[in-house]
Amino acid sequence: MILRLRYYRFCLRLVAYLLPYLAFELGWRVWAFFWRSAGLPVDFSASGHFGLAVFATAVWVAMAEHYQVTSVDELFRERTGTRRAFSACIATFALLLAALFFQHTLIFPRGLFVIGMALLLLLAVLMRMAFRIYVRKKVEEGRPLRLLVVGADRYAQKAASRLEAMTICSCRVVGFIGVEGGEVTLDGQPLYNLEAVPRLSDEGAFDEVVIALHPAQFHQIPKILSALDRLSLPLRAIVDLGEGVVVRERLFQLGRMQMLDLTTTPAESLDYSLLKRAFDVVFSALVLALAAPLLLVIALATRLTSPGPVMFVQERVGLNGRIFRMYKFRTMRPGPASESDTAWTREHDPRCTPLGALLRKLSLDELPQFYNVLRGDMSVVGPRPERPHFVQVFLNEIARYNNRHWLKVGITGWAQVHGWRGNTSIEKRLEYDMYYVQNWSLSLDLKIIALTVLGGILSRNAY
Repeated sequence: MILRLRYYRFCLRLVAYLLPYLAFELGWRVWAFFWRSAGLPVDFSASGHFGLAVFATAVWVAMAEHYQVTSVDELFRERTGTRRAFSACIATFALLLAALFFQHTLIFPRGLFVIGMALLLLLAVLMRMAFRIYVRKKVEEGRPLRLLVVGADRYAQKAASRLEAMTICSCRVVGFIGVEGGEVTLDGQPLYNLEAVPRLSDEGAFDEVVIALHPAQFHQIPKILSALDRLSLPLRAIVDLGEGVVVRERLFQLGRMQMLDLTTTPAESLDYSLLKRAFDVVFSALVLALAAPLLLVIALATRLTSPGPVMFVQERVGLNGRIFRMYKFRTMRPGPASESDTAWTREHDPRCTPLGALLRKLSLDELPQFYNVLRGDMSVVGPRPERPHFVQVFLNEIARYNNRHWLKVGITGWAQVHGWRGNTSIEKRLEYDMYYVQNWSLSLDLKIIALTVLGGILSRNAY
């Protein structure tokens, strides 16, 4: 939900900020056409307006932000958006006119100036109209967010209705959780209690959780958060702070509702979703291309030295607790899935083939996971993916273990380059994983990759 809103805001701002330059580029062509049509010489070059266009862009950015032309939150409150765009254009027009008046050395055609400002207004209105159409189309084509609402009284029902009526984000409430001491006013909708959360965590029927409690029930939030921790889903809370009160930190605006983000993570930042994803795709494609001969040699050697498939495919737990199929080169003799899914690999494990032991020591068996990265199941850097069996075990033994699934799992990670891999302390591994979750940056990813190449691959715990 938050990532979608930030994506829309980023796109709207990016296009809006480019409008002045586009308006002056088109304006010069329109002005030059009419000027030539009137038989007059065009003495002002196409590049002559560059300086003014840059200055106009700076002024326009400030005015567009001030009058909320770039605000997604306000986008669907106006029918056309003309009022806000007109106010921003008039303010920009006045400031540019004042700058031209006091700058006597700059010669600029008045007709071109008027045409450019008129086009800026037209483009701003068209941009907002086009963006509304784009968002509505994305909402219609996309799968609605499946929401689990905490609360089952009239307050929660009203909040659920408003969520489902959102224009900017398609939501569908698929269940409610009743709270202790709260009334239940549902009429046929699925109702659960907090004790059912462990079962819900295995169903994967929800995308996000929204806490919709009356302020008188806020004292129950710590207990509710503790129970919902097993879901490993983004948690939101609807907060009614009154008209005109907007906080721009962990509180975000969704239409006319203010929601408090209770699990702010890098996964919902544009840096993570765009830059990290772009890096993952380019880096993984490059590794797979360069390592293609080695991959073929390993596949052929695996096939010739032991019976069984070349690839070992196993279910792992990824982002937000979702299950995916992870690929590795097979390093052990074929055996029952129940054994590989529930048993740790030991040093000098008799199940390993001679070639497999070497591959595991050099971490070459992990190379096919770059395919998982291209698919979007994993990242190059992140907490290592664990098997579902052990995730359930650790959930019962270690507080907030599922928080490591707030980011995509990775081929290498902060814990791994510090030696916490394989059959080592889960508490220490979680400590390092949570450091990574709380301090993620692209520079940290590059540091971890460098440490992996320099020494992490040959970790003493790689067996």
